[in-house]
Amino acid sequence: MEKMKDGKKGKQVTCFLVYCVSTAVIGSLQFGYNTGVINAPDEKVKNFFRNVTLVRTGEPMHASTVTTVWSIAVSIFSVGGMIGSLCVGALVNKLGRRKSMLVSNILAVIGGGLMGFSNMCNSHEMMILGRLVIGVFCGLCTGLTPMYVGEIAPTALRGAFGTLHQLGVVIGILVAQIFGLESLLGSQDLWPLLLALTTLPAVLQSVLLIFCPESPRYLLINLNKEEEARQVLTNLCGHSDVEDDIREMKEEAMKMAMEKKVSIPELFRKAAYRQPIIIAIILQLSQQLSGINAVFYYSTAIFRSAGITGPVFVTIGAGAVNTVFTVVSLFLVERAGRRTLHMIGLAGMAFCALLMTISLGLVGTSAVSILAIAAVFGFVASFEMGPGPIPWFIVAELFAQGPRPAAIAVAGCSNWTANFLVGLLFPQLLELCGPYVFIIFFILLIFFFVFTYFRVPETKGRTFEDIASGFANTAGPNALNSSSPEGVFALSVSPSSEKFQMAELSGQETVKSGTNL
Repeated sequence: MEKMKDGKKGKQVTCFLVYCVSTAVIGSLQFGYNTGVINAPDEKVKNFFRNVTLVRTGEPMHASTVTTVWSIAVSIFSVGGMIGSLCVGALVNKLGRRKSMLVSNILAVIGGGLMGFSNMCNSHEMMILGRLVIGVFCGLCTGLTPMYVGEIAPTALRGAFGTLHQLGVVIGILVAQIFGLESLLGSQDLWPLLLALTTLPAVLQSVLLIFCPESPRYLLINLNKEEEARQVLTNLCGHSDVEDDIREMKEEAMKMAMEKKVSIPELFRKAAYRQPIIIAIILQLSQQLSGINAVFYYSTAIFRSAGITGPVFVTIGAGAVNTVFTVVSLFLVERAGRRTLHMIGLAGMAFCALLMTISLGLVGTSAVSILAIAAVFGFVASFEMGPGPIPWFIVAELFAQGPRPAAIAVAGCSNWTANFLVGLLFPQLLELCGPYVFIIFFILLIFFFVFTYFRVPETKGRTFEDIASGFANTAGPNALNSSSPEGVFALSVSPSSEKFQMAELSGQETVKSGTNL
């Protein structure tokens, strides 16, 4: 089998591995496309809402009602995402990773069909229902794709492959921005096709998934099919020397056998899980509450308020920057590490948030227009250096096989909830705070930077079991059986040594752990 090598056996990348990862990342592209596709044809869709009432009652829909229905159509996508993300754990435990992706594509076809035929059927209810269904599908994708990619990728390349989820998302957003141009599919007649286009990648991914294997970790740990898992690993790695991977999974399976199935409430009750799930949630919040969606939802308005002509094309430029720096992070994540890149990204976003505040407050000169463009582009580039890709795949790294599905479900729901709140509240905040609205995001970014510096461990190059053991060690020997707050330890990371430190909340003496992460 043809391979691409970088000189280390642990970093061999086979064509079959690339095929499987690329197939899974189609789900990420779907998420990005459906996130950005609704913005370009907004006025056309609002006209559709007015015409629906005109045909039904003989009078056009009232302006305030149009705004309300439009808000529901946009925000219900995030509601669907919350529902889908919470269903990830139950779905993958019952069907496995590969079959779950196949089943979820049924929702994409249904949702795309409802939106595509809503104009023909003169039904805004179909449009809203389609957005809800496609939101559930995207919520599933945000959990299924990182999980599958993380479990089939070699440990040495897990971070680089993990960023491919975010790369798929930003490519999907960029494609939606381009296809949404008036000269392409963003016209009054073709906007239903623009929304229905999401069915094509769903069908494509379903066909390609037929030739993809199930996750070897799921096969061995959940189904106890060692030989089948060994064969999958051999095909993915391109060589038969997979004993280290098999041994790692067996050790993980043995530890899982000693504990009962982990539910979502147990993630918060048990000390060994409580710290990593809090870290996972805060990292997801750092992605959404950074202000990135406020920029993408309203970048055209920001550029227009800064006096820039042709703001739509500058917005597309921001999407291109988004894509380029996602590729850059793909090459940096295994060199600089997850924690370092996340902090660099947060710091860069905080600085650019200040620049955006200045540019919005000093409108009127060409220099300010250039500053506004530079600030938005820098904000987007910094986001893709860390806060964009890292929260998605680091969640899978923080947990062993048992609690991983439940943890990904909680993290995904947190992400979607924050997404929903930003989309819902930002217009009111913008009206209330004016050009100083990004000061709010600046303060939040500083908080997330400090949290990452003191609380987030480095996971680069570590196995899933090593990382999970580190948290278990800091929580004490009885952590997995603990359901009370007694004996809970506070986790911190020394900036210089990046070693776990633990201190009982009761104030006992701090004890250093010997586990490096």
